[in-house]
Amino acid sequence: MDLDVFVTAHRAEWDRLDHLLRRGGHLTGAEADELVALYQRTATHLSLVQSSAPEPALTARLTQLVARARAVVTGTRRSSWRDAVHFLTAGFPAAVYRSRHWWIPTAVLSTLVAALIGWWIGTHPEVQSAIGAPEELRRLTRPGGEYETYYSSHPAASFAAQVWTNNAQAAAMCLTLGAFLCLPVIWILFLNMLNLGVGIGLMSSAGRLDVFLGLVLPHGLLELTAVFVAAGTGLRLGWTVIDPGPLSRRTALAQQGRAALGMAIGLALVLFVSGLIEGFVTPSGLPTWARITIGIVAELGFLAYVYVLGGRAARAGDTGDVEEADRSAELPTAA
Repeated sequence: MDLDVFVTAHRAEWDRLDHLLRRGGHLTGAEADELVALYQRTATHLSLVQSSAPEPALTARLTQLVARARAVVTGTRRSSWRDAVHFLTAGFPAAVYRSRHWWIPTAVLSTLVAALIGWWIGTHPEVQSAIGAPEELRRLTRPGGEYETYYSSHPAASFAAQVWTNNAQAAAMCLTLGAFLCLPVIWILFLNMLNLGVGIGLMSSAGRLDVFLGLVLPHGLLELTAVFVAAGTGLRLGWTVIDPGPLSRRTALAQQGRAALGMAIGLALVLFVSGLIEGFVTPSGLPTWARITIGIVAELGFLAYVYVLGGRAARAGDTGDVEEADRSAELPTAA
């Protein structure tokens, strides 16, 4: 494309669009229609310049024009409590539901890894001796040992806040680092499953696996599900870098990234609930069956939330992305 000829041919349209934008809301009906048409044509021109003959000064001018025109054409919208309600009842559960083909396999494989690590440690004394000295292991696994007192070592409220912060950071890392070709997410998952597997193996070798599961399951079901959802979403984001599908890599990443951002907010709320359970229920004097029942009810409630509300919203077309009016304009690729 001859850039000088292109600019000469279309400069008058850009100047006219700039003139109409400077007049603000004082436009006649015909001028408003003209502004919309010029906005669409200028967006096309910007796309052509970016793809065929990128020139910084011209690209900057057209980008500014398109942004200003889009603000006038689409208007501005303020977030309200209705946005929060929609996010909690449709956007977030729909995003989790739509990513189920990623986080469910992640959950199954991760659980298998933790179980295999636990079996390996529990049935191989030489592995246990490599983890720690016999006295250290007895201090961890004995009745009233560190595995049990961990959950009551701090006041419930501060412990719940600490747990929530740590888990929210792990989930956020899975969501944000997934773009690095999935590898950081896999490493974070492995470390989590390794810690769980070590606990399973050491406590099972001491004949106290039932005590360990009674401490982990009340909060762990919901907590691990949230981590698996975050990891699955991060892996999906990483795969988008490798294979963006029919969209451009930039557009596909923008869509997945916006959904991941919303997912981070929603999962922070889920982890807050699991943190409350870990802080107040796990170390409580309730019978083991009662504590585990609370954990199962919380987990089933979250799954029902995802599959009922999320499934309905996803079938209605909700993707968990922001509203169309709040997205960046998709530039046409043909004149």
